[in-house]
Amino acid sequence: MNYFVTGATGFIGKFLLERLLQREGAKIHVLVRKSSRDKFDALCERYGAAGKQLVPVYGDITTPGLVSAADLKKLKGTIDHVFHLAAVYDMNMDDETGDRINNEGTRNLVNFANELGGNVRLHHVSSVAVAGGDWIGRFGEDMFDEGQRLGHPYFRTKFQSEQIVRQEAQVPFRIYRPGAVVGHSETGEMDKIDGPYYFFKSIQKISHSVPKWLPLLGVEGGRVPLAPVDYVTKAMDHIAHQDGLDGKCFCLIQSNSPTVGELLQTIFEAAHGPNFAKKFDIPPVPSQVKELSGRVAGAIPYDLKRRVSRAVGIPVSVVGYVSNQAIFDDKQARRALKGSGIQCPDIRDYADKLWAYWELHLDLNVKLPAGALQKLSGKVAVVTGASSGIGFVVAKKLAASGAKVILVARTLEKLEETQKIIEKMGGEAHCYPCDLNDMAAIDACAQKILTDFDHVDILVNNAGRSIRRAVFESLDRFHDFERTMQLNYFGAVRMILNFLPAMAKRRSGQIINISSIGVLANAARFSAYVASKAALDAFSRCLSAEVKHLNIEVTAIYMPLVRTPMIAPTKLYDYVPTWSPDKAGDTVIKAILDKPKSIATPLGTAAAISYALWPKLNDYILNKGFNLFPSSSAAKGRKEGAKPTLEQVVFANLFKGEYF
Repeated sequence: MNYFVTGATGFIGKFLLERLLQREGAKIHVLVRKSSRDKFDALCERYGAAGKQLVPVYGDITTPGLVSAADLKKLKGTIDHVFHLAAVYDMNMDDETGDRINNEGTRNLVNFANELGGNVRLHHVSSVAVAGGDWIGRFGEDMFDEGQRLGHPYFRTKFQSEQIVRQEAQVPFRIYRPGAVVGHSETGEMDKIDGPYYFFKSIQKISHSVPKWLPLLGVEGGRVPLAPVDYVTKAMDHIAHQDGLDGKCFCLIQSNSPTVGELLQTIFEAAHGPNFAKKFDIPPVPSQVKELSGRVAGAIPYDLKRRVSRAVGIPVSVVGYVSNQAIFDDKQARRALKGSGIQCPDIRDYADKLWAYWELHLDLNVKLPAGALQKLSGKVAVVTGASSGIGFVVAKKLAASGAKVILVARTLEKLEETQKIIEKMGGEAHCYPCDLNDMAAIDACAQKILTDFDHVDILVNNAGRSIRRAVFESLDRFHDFERTMQLNYFGAVRMILNFLPAMAKRRSGQIINISSIGVLANAARFSAYVASKAALDAFSRCLSAEVKHLNIEVTAIYMPLVRTPMIAPTKLYDYVPTWSPDKAGDTVIKAILDKPKSIATPLGTAAAISYALWPKLNDYILNKGFNLFPSSSAAKGRKEGAKPTLEQVVFANLFKGEYF
């Protein structure tokens, strides 16, 4: 089977090729601009050995004829399917770009398909946007030109490009109308901020600042037609190869599309944020007002619209879509997919994958304090536990400051993933996998770093293990104390000892130890964890006095509870005040720049003073917390993840950031 695909290097295109390559004997001709040869090479690399089945055909959809006469002659009569995916998917697009790429590009592609002859079939990827931005009621797959208003360039050109296919194609065609295409339902993979993703940053900020137990007020809004990219491409691949479906249109969405309120609630849950106590409907905007606002918006210069969109972080047109009243049905698509096992999953079943991928790969805007670039550029910085949580954020911020970041953690694959993210930001990172429980492995890792970079300017001892278990529940678990001490204390000390001689020789260096508020507050149920951090604290205080004349600084950061993968198993922490990883990362960067002896929260400092002056009172308060928060959800017959009691909420907010 021979295919010709435009837009193959785009997000949907990459996953469609993956499907087509699984078909026996598939040979796929990919339209590529000569200037984008590197993108084609990346495609081939993505598919490994199967990439050899891809054939580049140089051309441009904006050029009449699409490809050279010689290439057209070679392809004539040999292509079975043409997939047209190339288009501009941008709610900030201007009219000229939309007309040139979406409309004229589609016309050139249709003429090309007409010229191919043989038994070619054209597959055009349109969009539910053909319904316009303010359609009210059902919009079915059998509907097209219904007199809908198409004021926005994206809506207008998606309608017109589909019209070009319907009116000018002389070969059999099929039309696919995806909704808002989101990331892969199994991996979360996504390539850009679009659709629902515009709201992710705001949701993250709210989730980090508003406790989960505090209910929010929200909007219900209209329904959001969305689908994960893997469903869209599986459906297209299956429908394209079925008989008797020419001339039909297929809507590729989640059948029971969520409302705006339901979608936001689902994403909040994935972000461990608060719930909506009540959602309000937005009254439909009168058509006269929409018409007037459309005229006003049309009069605003395109550059000004872009600046406004950048300022608010969301395209203006996307905000207006919150009150969308259109309901799309996908009966024809479901009928065509019947018996295939292909169906669109519910967003509630994969939102956590989308969120995790966004936080890791797409949330790349890094804020730096004044002076970070000047002071850190070119510095060699080692970060342990760099593949997740605080370490990941610190590594990103150091790289954004121009440092050469040495990533240390157990799993190479995760380190390489972090490295790619940092390089995507324009930073420099290097991977050094190491089991930080293994002293010999630490020695080998440190010596390799010194061989490769000669010295280390900054060591951030971040890797750690936490165990939340009362002493009476640990009587037969001495290994908990051993393994916690092994990583949190011996591992960190061993790393320090390896880098110390080179720092002393250069009479320069900095050691940052990520400690815990528990060391100051003596957190109950964390005896193993706090003891290991306290041991490192004591070692560092002694070391600091020995190396002061060598200009080596040692800083302890007594971190409060931070929302990282380390605390995720304790569902109770979803409801108590925590720091965000970003705030924790900012604290580490501040420590590197200012070189203080220690950094602690006001509560941590107060707890240390309190314990020194009134130890019995301290024990009394901590004992109250110990009995108030059970070791496990089952300990008091409460369901896993159940909401905390009022007493627990009050106590947690009085002692913000403390471990319970």
